[in-house]
Amino acid sequence: MIGAGTPVPDFVLRRADQSEFTPGDLEARTSVLVFYPFAFSPVCTDQFNLYQEVLDEFAQRGATLYGVSCDATYSQTAFVAQLGVTIEQLSDFEPKGATCRAFGVLHEGGFPERALVIVGPDRIVRWSYQAPSPGDLPGANLIFDGLAAG
Repeated sequence: MIGAGTPVPDFVLRRADQSEFTPGDLEARTSVLVFYPFAFSPVCTDQFNLYQEVLDEFAQRGATLYGVSCDATYSQTAFVAQLGVTIEQLSDFEPKGATCRAFGVLHEGGFPERALVIVGPDRIVRWSYQAPSPGDLPGANLIFDGLAAG
């Protein structure tokens, strides 16, 4: 997994409107990339509901969260609509898992590990965490601790 002090690799993800999201979109802000295995899975649902509850606290600390999965943008759009969350979703669908692989979080099963990567405004990784298994939910306090450490 990508570690602190590492520049973010080149990547292209897709937003819901099919526009590109690239490393340039990480400039001038602190970003938290929330890699998750599957839209609509129980743990992913709990994870985004939890993060949405404290989204204002992340914003107060200057952090913007982005969900990243290998799901198609259509699935991600339906996922956040069903949950009622506002965390922007980014698709690593095509080529499948290329960004996850570049960040070192692609599970051998072809989906992202459950991982968190905090990127500074200079596009340098400040902190990263990978859950022991895709079924483990990293709490919001873990992100707050990562923001404080970075």
